[in-house]
Amino acid sequence: MNQTNYSIAVLPGDGIGPEVMAATLEVLNALQSRIGRRFTFTVHPAGAQHYVDSGDALPKTTLDACRAADAILFGAMGLPHVRAKDGTEIIPQLDIRFALDLYAGVRPIRSFAGLPGPLADARAAQIDLVLVRENTEGLFYARNRGRIEGEGENEAAFDTMKITRTGTARVCDFALNLARRRKEQGKPGHVTSVDKANVFTSMAFWRKVFEERASAFPDLTTDSAYVDAVALNLVLKPWAYDVLVTENMFGDILSDLIAAFAGGMGMAPSADIGDKYALFQPAHGTAPDIAGKGIANPSAMLLSAVMMLDWLSEKHVDSALADGARAIEMAMQRSFADGRVRPREFGGTSSTIDIVRAVVAEL
Repeated sequence: MNQTNYSIAVLPGDGIGPEVMAATLEVLNALQSRIGRRFTFTVHPAGAQHYVDSGDALPKTTLDACRAADAILFGAMGLPHVRAKDGTEIIPQLDIRFALDLYAGVRPIRSFAGLPGPLADARAAQIDLVLVRENTEGLFYARNRGRIEGEGENEAAFDTMKITRTGTARVCDFALNLARRRKEQGKPGHVTSVDKANVFTSMAFWRKVFEERASAFPDLTTDSAYVDAVALNLVLKPWAYDVLVTENMFGDILSDLIAAFAGGMGMAPSADIGDKYALFQPAHGTAPDIAGKGIANPSAMLLSAVMMLDWLSEKHVDSALADGARAIEMAMQRSFADGRVRPREFGGTSSTIDIVRAVVAEL
């Protein structure tokens, strides 16, 4: 018998995080009766403001709750004026990634009818790609491990990139399996590995491991490309890509680039997925300049909840959750396509609640 009640750890965070989170919980609550499932949402503290208030950006009780839940919904965290003693930002989302071994950062981007995009080419309406970012190694391995040596003119800073066979193989397998599922849905089933193998030993090693793993997926097509060439071609012809997989820092940069194809960060969902746990969050930041005004676009948070439903559906073999994911997607598509709502970054006047009401009405 399928599980019918799912526990969700909710971390609203800072800035517009609580606003887009509230909007998403309203939609998920409206969805429950439609699909015959119940979601139990429990809110937990974390973030920059919590760091100011308590001295702890990610309490142990919150991390324990994340481990105990079926999934994690994460708003946005960080405030520009709140910094740790070393001057770095308060970013507990990175701490969660490492603590729960959420090694695959997944960033899907697609076009929405009714919302203008930045590219004039008509083929831009066909954009439907996913970037998979390795989350636990790469250059981000150097976080809190960097060092400064020497003095005066000889002073130098060092950060070390780490690429392991295990870490690379598992994220490549994740991307290849994702491409296989997409192929079953009628999509190309092609994986492009992004590296800088012509310069760095670590990247040549990444390419070697990717090609070894790709050989185990003969039903897919694959290629490897240098990150600079991919950045160029993503702007020239993003509709030519299906699934991309890359190292942590390259993925951090390219994932923001591809968000532009959907009109900006307000339309960019994301997931951080491991073998046991998964966290779902909008790709945007906390936008403190518009916090509290009721005008934040909740779409990226809503689409992150769609990703959560799909992940739970696959993990628990529960098709009702996948049905719910498609229902939210279709409700958003119809709301944008008929011009009923348009987020402000697209020149519209719709508030956060306007978008929520339109999606709920479609549900």
